[in-house]
Amino acid sequence: MGKLPHFFLILSAFLHAFSLASSQPYIGVNYGEFADNLPAPESTAHLLQSTTISKLRLYGADPAIIKSLAGTNISLILGTTNGEIPSLATDPSAAAAWVSSNVLPFLPATSISTISVGNEVLTSGDSSLSSQLLPAMQNLKSAIPAGIKISTVHSMAVLSQSDPPSSGAFHSDLAPFLKSILQFLHDNESPFMVNPYPYFAYQSDQRAETLAFCLFQPNSGRPDPASGVTYTNMFDAQVAAVRAALGAAGFAGTEVVVAETGWPYNGDAGEAGATVDNAKAYNGNLVTHLKAMMDPVETYIFALYNEDLKPGPTSERSFGLFKTDLTPIYDAGLIKSEGGAGQVTPPSPAPAETGSGSVPGIASSAPPPADVCVPGRGGSTCGQPVVQNLPSNPDESNGKVKRRWRLWKDRRWMVGMWSDFFLCVALAVLVMR
Repeated sequence: MGKLPHFFLILSAFLHAFSLASSQPYIGVNYGEFADNLPAPESTAHLLQSTTISKLRLYGADPAIIKSLAGTNISLILGTTNGEIPSLATDPSAAAAWVSSNVLPFLPATSISTISVGNEVLTSGDSSLSSQLLPAMQNLKSAIPAGIKISTVHSMAVLSQSDPPSSGAFHSDLAPFLKSILQFLHDNESPFMVNPYPYFAYQSDQRAETLAFCLFQPNSGRPDPASGVTYTNMFDAQVAAVRAALGAAGFAGTEVVVAETGWPYNGDAGEAGATVDNAKAYNGNLVTHLKAMMDPVETYIFALYNEDLKPGPTSERSFGLFKTDLTPIYDAGLIKSEGGAGQVTPPSPAPAETGSGSVPGIASSAPPPADVCVPGRGGSTCGQPVVQNLPSNPDESNGKVKRRWRLWKDRRWMVGMWSDFFLCVALAVLVMR
């Protein structure tokens, strides 16, 4: 073998290995703190740096966690609680004080990308709180340093229709609040943040083919006659239904961020599919799927750790990727040293078909206990249940596929591209010899 092709092969292999070891700029994780056994923030920071996770979402603004991530290049989403919204909405000085306490002391050492104002407010059933959401966002925007975005997180219940995916639409009764929020996001180039959970959809449609569709595993696919697109997994379908709804509302092109998605590895007797194998399959295949996308959607997996104080069924305390001793509960393909998602265990056998006569492509979540408001699922204190409908292609708007090619702007993707280029050059030289 000549020296030139030999050099190209070595260089391409090195670059490919480097790209696999690098953090993925679109993969994040949620850090819930409804627990009494969480590790020290510094330990969590070290754990995150050993993974390809590059983003962390907090539901509040814990100063110890924010400080621990200084200098790590891990980007943070901070949150305000729903209870803080009234004061932030009515008093600009309260918004300024929130920013002064929770943001300014940590800049620029810690990277803070977004402030999420509340969580699933519009589907909480509290119209007063919903009317205060936009003013709170506006006041925080006025107080926040340039470069930090302001948004809010929605449940999938904001959709009134999602089957077929291209028909995705928002609930008309949310229009008085949602239209102005969408305009705010558009004007400030902020993302629309949403919590899709294929797991909850599976609870009401427990056929084997639905489980495969939810877990990114081989299946016959579900066509959208209006767009001509056939969907092979529910994640893409749900995200795309949101994009279709944004387009129908007049805001096509608004970035969508998946603020929560995940799969529990344990559950009660009536919680179908809550197994280690299925959790590993969903999250591992999700990571692999995102890596393969030309325009990956920014996605935050729920969750980094279990929250042992969380109410509700066992599954609500079983979404963690890692134990609090910092060891993985299962391999989701996130550890840098293991380079990629690897093989994922097939799912546990699905329960027998229920014979419910449900329409393929639509799946709604089973209701949680009446006295519990579970993010992403609903409950009496939420005001209404969340429906995890089957929604559209992540790059589809009005039946046309849009590719924004953000990967060309990312250094890590460029490394992968150049490694493939040098590999092709080396092979071409060898063939011509």
